Amino acid sequence: MLRWFMNVSLLCRKEFHSLMGDFVLLGLIVFSFSAAIIEVAHGVKIDVSNATVAFIDEDHSALSRHLRSAVLPPYFKPPTLTDRAHASTGMDDGTFNFVVDIPPRFEADVLAGRTPDVQELIDATAMTQAGLGAVYLQQIFLAEVQAQLHLPSMTSLMPFEIDSRIRFNPNSESAWFTSVMQVVTNATVLSIVLVGAAVIREREHGTMEHLLVLPVSASQIAIGKILANGAVIFIASLLSLWLTVHLWLGVPIAGSQLLFAGCLVLYLFSVTSLGMMLATIAPSMPQFGLLVVPVYAVAYLLSGAATPVESMPDLIQSLVRFFPTTQFVKIAQSILYRGAGLESIWPSLLAIILSSTLFLAMALTRFRSMLARQD
Repeated sequence: MLRWFMNVSLLCRKEFHSLMGDFVLLGLIVFSFSAAIIEVAHGVKIDVSNATVAFIDEDHSALSRHLRSAVLPPYFKPPTLTDRAHASTGMDDGTFNFVVDIPPRFEADVLAGRTPDVQELIDATAMTQAGLGAVYLQQIFLAEVQAQLHLPSMTSLMPFEIDSRIRFNPNSESAWFTSVMQVVTNATVLSIVLVGAAVIREREHGTMEHLLVLPVSASQIAIGKILANGAVIFIASLLSLWLTVHLWLGVPIAGSQLLFAGCLVLYLFSVTSLGMMLATIAPSMPQFGLLVVPVYAVAYLLSGAATPVESMPDLIQSLVRFFPTTQFVKIAQSILYRGAGLESIWPSLLAIILSSTLFLAMALTRFRSMLARQD
C-alpha cells in the first residue's frame, strides 16, 4: 500500500511538471477563473438594465408626458421621442429595445372612460430585456394612469397586502448569481478538459509506452492524472471564489467555505473521472473536443446553473437528479447563497459520492482496456 501511494505521488509530480510546461492550458485556467468570471458578472444580465425606449407621441398631452417621464434608470435609459419611420429603423438596427406608440386623443379617451390602446413594440431578440421590460413598462403605465385619474391602486383593492422580502440577494444583483455559477461551470469544463488532454497528450506523444514499462499499474497512472489535474482546478476554484468573486466583485459568501471545499473535492473526482472516460473513447484531441462539447452542454443546461431545475418538465427533473452537475450546483447555491450546513445538503452530497464512485470505476475499467490494447 505504501508503494502504491509513493507511485501515485511520483506520477502526480510528473503531471504537475507536464501541466506547468503547457502555457496555453495555464493561460486558459488563469483567464477562466479571473477575467472570464468578471466579464460574465458584468456583461451577462438576468434582469432589465439600461434598456432603450422610444416614444411615438401622437397625443402630446400631459398624460403622455407623464408616461414618458416615468420611464427611469437604471432599468431604462431616458426615453427618446421619435416618429414611425425612425422607430422602425431603430428597431431593425437594435437602437431601440422598446417603442411605445401613444395614439391621438389618448388622454381625452382615458378621461372619457374609454379604453384606448397603447401599442408596445418589443425587440424580442434581447430575450431578458424583452420579457421583463415589457412587464415593467406595463406596470409603470398602469400606475401613472391610476395616479392621474386618482384611482386606487390594484394592490389596495385586494383583500390582503403583499409584503415581498428578498432574503439572500435583497437588491437582485445578477452578478451575485452569475459569478458564483461561473466558477462552478468553469471548474466543470476545465476538469473534463485537463484530464482528457493529459491522457491524449501521453498517447499522441508516445510517452504512454514509457509509463507501461515502469513498475506502475493502470490504476496508479489513472489516479495520478485525476489527483494532479483535480488539485489544480480545486486550488484555482477556491482562489477564484475568494479573490475574484468575493474581494473583486464584492459578492458575499454566506456559508462555510470549508464545507464547500470538501464538496468540491468529491465533485471533482466525478467530473475528472468523466473526462478520463471520454478520453479513452476519443482517439485524438480534436475528436475528444467534439465529444466533450455535447456532454458538457447537456450537463450545463440541465444543471440548474442557467435555469432552475423546477422550471423543467417533470420527466427531465426526475432524470437530472442523478447528474453530479445538478447536485453540485444545488450544493453550491445552498452553501454559498443561503449558508446551509451539512444537515441540508447531505442527500445531494450522497448522490455526488455515488456518481463519483461509478464514474471512477468506469474510467479505470476503460483506462485499463486502453492500456491493454497498447500492449
